[in-house]
Amino acid sequence: MTEQIDLKKLPPLKALKGFEAAARILSFRGAAEELNLTHTAISHQIKVLEEDLRVKLFQRDGRGVKLTTEGQQFYLVIRNILEQLISSSESLRSNRQGQKLRVQAFVTLSIRWLARRMSRFRALYPDLDVQITSSILDGTFDETNEDVGLIYSPVPVAKHLHWIPLFGADLIPVCSPDLLSGKGEISAEELLNLPLLEVYTADNHWEEWFRSLGIYAEVSRNSIAVDTVAIALEMALDGEGVAMVNGPFANSDLKAGRLVLPVDHTAKAPGGWGIVCRHDLKDTPNIKAFTSWLLEDVNTY
Repeated sequence: MTEQIDLKKLPPLKALKGFEAAARILSFRGAAEELNLTHTAISHQIKVLEEDLRVKLFQRDGRGVKLTTEGQQFYLVIRNILEQLISSSESLRSNRQGQKLRVQAFVTLSIRWLARRMSRFRALYPDLDVQITSSILDGTFDETNEDVGLIYSPVPVAKHLHWIPLFGADLIPVCSPDLLSGKGEISAEELLNLPLLEVYTADNHWEEWFRSLGIYAEVSRNSIAVDTVAIALEMALDGEGVAMVNGPFANSDLKAGRLVLPVDHTAKAPGGWGIVCRHDLKDTPNIKAFTSWLLEDVNTY
């Protein structure tokens, strides 16, 4: 059992800072300027300290001051203690700064799904700094520079990676209710007459969706090509066309009525979205905290 420290025996801690500055500079006025105090305040701190220690720490030297023998000895001790305290504090601050989790996520998943959840994670782990890097490619994970990836994979990931499934990649068409001009649900054939927002970095999602209905149509003749699903969703919200998306990316807007299903049909897609990290890092505290929270959150909200 550690022996209790009698804190009552400590000298006035507030005065130690003034003493250290005055002893180092050998000037009460200089110490006052450094600590943004008055000359009187520094003089008072030194007087309080000398009365507590029952020894003179300074003596007049012409217009300045110099340390007494006892003052010099005390200064060396205090200086050493303060240096150790500063070193330990900096070490702790450095460790705190090192508490960082680097998350790579597909840009649409970042904007439309992850970002709106992060406040809940921050509330649980306020001391963990999260750095989110967005990727325009949905299936890539930079394991060298990132700790965790939120990616889409139609096939099992590489053996050295740890995979945790989040949700499927089933496809649905969504648009603003204004685009339908009050018609409500329409047929898949009628859908071909509307502007279709096609993501050219995706793998023919519109063709896949139509084929699941037995329709083999040339989508490109009436489409607008963009490079991310996030842009397609924003255009859909603005009434510029119909976007083909994974359900979770549009759920909040569907619930709020900002988006609707022009055709209530879901196309099954292979694989799904999940959390990926290196096998040898999956049990590290920060990664484990993030993955455990995300799995619980996705099942709650």
